[in-house]
Amino acid sequence: MASSVTTQTVRRPLDTLRFEASGPPEITEVVDRHLRLLGASASHAPGEERHGELELSGGDTGFTPVTAAMSWAGAAGSAGSGDGGDDGGIVDEATVQAATGVMAVHGRRDGVPRGLAADWTAAATGVLTVQGMLAALLAQARGGTAPVRVGTSADRAGLLAVSQYLAAAGADEGEAAELASGGPPFTSADGVVFELETLDPGSWAAFWRALDAPTDAIRAGWRPFQFRYATACAPFPEALHGATRAHGWERVRQAAALSGAEVCTLRTLAERAAEHDGAAPWEFGLLRPGTPALAGPAPTALRPLAGLTVLEAGRRIQAPLAAHLLGLLGAEVVRIEPPGGDPLRGMPPACSGVSARWLALNRGKRAVEIDIKSAADRRRLREMAAEADVFLHNWAPGKAAELGLDAEDFAAANPALVHAYTSGWAGRLADAPMGTDFMVQARTGVGEAVRPHGEAPAPSLMTLLDVLGGLLGAEAVLAGLLLRERTGHGVRVDSSLLGAADTLTAPALRRAARGEDPRRPAGFRRPLPTADGWLAPGDAYAAAAAAYDLRELSTEDAVRQLRGHGIPATAVTTDLTALHHDPRFAGSISRDAHGAPAVPDPWSLA
Repeated sequence: MASSVTTQTVRRPLDTLRFEASGPPEITEVVDRHLRLLGASASHAPGEERHGELELSGGDTGFTPVTAAMSWAGAAGSAGSGDGGDDGGIVDEATVQAATGVMAVHGRRDGVPRGLAADWTAAATGVLTVQGMLAALLAQARGGTAPVRVGTSADRAGLLAVSQYLAAAGADEGEAAELASGGPPFTSADGVVFELETLDPGSWAAFWRALDAPTDAIRAGWRPFQFRYATACAPFPEALHGATRAHGWERVRQAAALSGAEVCTLRTLAERAAEHDGAAPWEFGLLRPGTPALAGPAPTALRPLAGLTVLEAGRRIQAPLAAHLLGLLGAEVVRIEPPGGDPLRGMPPACSGVSARWLALNRGKRAVEIDIKSAADRRRLREMAAEADVFLHNWAPGKAAELGLDAEDFAAANPALVHAYTSGWAGRLADAPMGTDFMVQARTGVGEAVRPHGEAPAPSLMTLLDVLGGLLGAEAVLAGLLLRERTGHGVRVDSSLLGAADTLTAPALRRAARGEDPRRPAGFRRPLPTADGWLAPGDAYAAAAAAYDLRELSTEDAVRQLRGHGIPATAVTTDLTALHHDPRFAGSISRDAHGAPAVPDPWSLA
């Protein structure tokens, strides 16, 4: 630990530090807000240059300045983009979504590519930028060699967003569920649009039986519904939609209550803005004084978290992704798995016998099997935590305290531990339903935010909040580790899918709070068809591009024609396996030891 950066009296990780930021507003607004919430003060407002620069300096705190470069394309597209080494037409949110496959995955529910009307890749890039800066400062505080420059780009964020879908597309076998259009939400007879959630096939069947759905439709619908997290579509029988349309909302609610399933009406952005408390996407709390052990390798510029150990007890996406990112930064990650191992290791499709999707989030982690229902194994877990730096989990609310594995319980064994909880709701909403991706999307207005006027509001079946929530979880852990170094205390950090939803919808919520229409206009980010595919123009050029009839041209020729008229455009990736050979991402997508596709690290560190 470097004493020069730990003698300050601080309450937040970046107290007493200052930053200057410029660049794409969609990215820098996220960076600016997060740095301020973490304690840093800004020297000036964000600018509007296409390529952004950020400098974070410590004044008399002992920290040396760290700079970051933020762009739409660069870190991922630096190898060239197939047209004279340019950016491949990746110039903004729309073209990033098109090139990286986000439009293709989000559009699976509709059967054609569709752009997210919310700026997902920009929000993710902002969070990734802050992560890189925190990692660099943490390496300084620990007395190692630290990065002095961090690079992030939205195209790498987009590739990270589709990493699980890309891994599945490149697996040794086909999907376990059909990839075809269809899915929630549902509509009642009195016009209430709602999302349904259950993880139990018995509850699924009981819910539909209470609504008089046909038995064969109930049986046929479970598998696509269960796998919709993995496939981003749910082509279940139309009879299920017919069953909900035959009953009023009160009957639907009763069916859910009797079956154990949960339903949630799709809230509007205006409703979410009216209740929004403006809270930060994470919370920090100091625990007991404690000095972390100085063991293991020292931090380096390329591995700023080297020497740190993270214990991860995560399920599905949110916590495993957070730990995966910490591992990419150099931490040793130990997965805490149930007896027999994580059942999701066997989730099809597989690469060399291991789930391709599981590998996308968990490759490189060491696993230890722990039965948390056993007193002896819980004691063993506390002993492991005594030698670790971070304990990260996303158990159900109250589960950690019930098991004696909450922050205070671990602090008794290791007062220097950072205890991180990535939840659904962070306890902020009294009437919150089950804290899963699609239910949080429904409850917070994301269903409106991701679809423009002219399209019915619907949560995306792409796991937008699980992934963004994982990014926020890693950001919170990094901030917690830095706060530990600066205060000499263990730290509890909490992040949530609710925080991810508010981060994603922040621009729309601001419009709603001002009384403006929070939704994007009809046709926003809708790709244009060509003779052999689709292309996407830049957001600012959509109207100009729509004036051209491109349907008789190949995508390559159509892109060339638009660019020749000064209209930036790029081809829409519809086949994720093509990303391996896409000149816009030349050399950036590899395969891991199991043969599963692997996207590049989201930062460039130097």
